[in-house]
Amino acid sequence: NLRDVLAAAGAGLDDVVKATVFLKDMNDFAAVNQIYAQYFQAPFPARSCVEVARLPKDMLVEIEAVAMTD
Repeated sequence: NLRDVLAAAGAGLDDVVKATVFLKDMNDFAAVNQIYAQYFQAPFPARSCVEVARLPKDMLVEIEAVAMTD
């Protein structure tokens, strides 16, 4: 979904400069980190990660991103 939102704005994952990862369970951080590295390339965007009590539709992970294009 994030790729689609970025594409609609004329951007891509390489344009992401900051990502915030919301996790239902911080114990999932290592697994999310591995998956995150498959989508974002070095130099990785700035990132913060927080555990939350509940996400919409009871999802386990949500990612918010800020992108910049030329």
